[in-house]
Amino acid sequence: MDPKETFYRQFQITSASLRQQINQLPTISAAGGERQDAIDAILAGISMLSQAVVDAADFVPAYDQRGYVQAVKELKEELEQTTSRIAPKKSRFQFKSRAPKGGGGPSSSTPTTPTTAASSSTTTTRIQEDARRYVPSPDYLGGDNKNEAPTSSKSSSSTSHHHQLNNNNTPAAQQKDYNDEISRQDTNTAAAPLFQRRPSFSSAREISLHNHHQKHIILPASAVQAISSAGGATVTDMTNCIIDMSVPTASEPFANMVLKNISASVIVAGHVEGSVHITGVRDSVVVILSRQVRIHECEGVDFYLHCASHPIIEDCRGLRFAPAPGFYATERDTIETNQWDQVDDFKWLKSEHSPNWCILPEEERISTDVWDMVKGNVVGSVELDDILKKAGVGKVR
Repeated sequence: MDPKETFYRQFQITSASLRQQINQLPTISAAGGERQDAIDAILAGISMLSQAVVDAADFVPAYDQRGYVQAVKELKEELEQTTSRIAPKKSRFQFKSRAPKGGGGPSSSTPTTPTTAASSSTTTTRIQEDARRYVPSPDYLGGDNKNEAPTSSKSSSSTSHHHQLNNNNTPAAQQKDYNDEISRQDTNTAAAPLFQRRPSFSSAREISLHNHHQKHIILPASAVQAISSAGGATVTDMTNCIIDMSVPTASEPFANMVLKNISASVIVAGHVEGSVHITGVRDSVVVILSRQVRIHECEGVDFYLHCASHPIIEDCRGLRFAPAPGFYATERDTIETNQWDQVDDFKWLKSEHSPNWCILPEEERISTDVWDMVKGNVVGSVELDDILKKAGVGKVR
């Protein structure tokens, strides 16, 4: 494919994803710095996009180049406007605002216009400073221009910082317990359960999600760095949760994955280069695009698969299989033969069909609008329990 066309398509996909993340910022809880993590991830993405435009100058005409630069500028402005709008609600910006000179009188519970302006100014300044700290990976958008690798000896000091992040040399003081942050909620508000959790994993050494109840967790594009470094992923001990890891794995698949002890949940595992081992999953929905899937001791689970080999089940009951929705597929998936319905039951050696699995009827498969809710693509908040119910989780068969 022509490199200009490839770049155009990737640019449109990436900018649309960033714009969606910006629009969803008001719905992300500020607890534990989670919203700031999301802002940081967007900043990193915009910076990567900007650098990719620079790198594409060799094959993108000057007129198109100006259009890309303007589009990146508009993304930055949208982020600044959004963060300025929500900043007064965040104590970290209010504490940084300086009191007007001579304002020694008693404080008022209602913020005045100068205070709001100061808070917005502080937010904008922070965004600009953070944007300078984030250095993009030059091959972020793919294409053929990969001469400037992050590990190049002629990288700037900022690029050196990015290189350290990719190799997980983050100082110990900056390491985060992402599971702990995900677990925190603003329990003093009735709206808290509506917040989606979008852990960036930007400084994580591994992708590990465990011990969560009633959480809607969506891995953003920024998690691709941790996926690249860690390789595999584990998701264990989940109840009444929605986990979507499809976005970063579309460009950087997991090397392998373990799903264990999960009940009444929807798990979109995304792309896995190697094998997926699934044990002890009950009354759930699982989406996987992988080379090999091995399923042990599971019951009442609907699997939506793209599998390059025969799925294997052992000691299972009540499993139903369907092909993974087409919108999760990458170009490679469309080339490979999907063997989602060629299930081998290692504990059923008779010639008849195993009673432990069947094909999921088309009329009972999850609809596109429900998948949009799972992906967080619906305008406005939707109750987690409502999404699980629409996905058929907990439904008596």
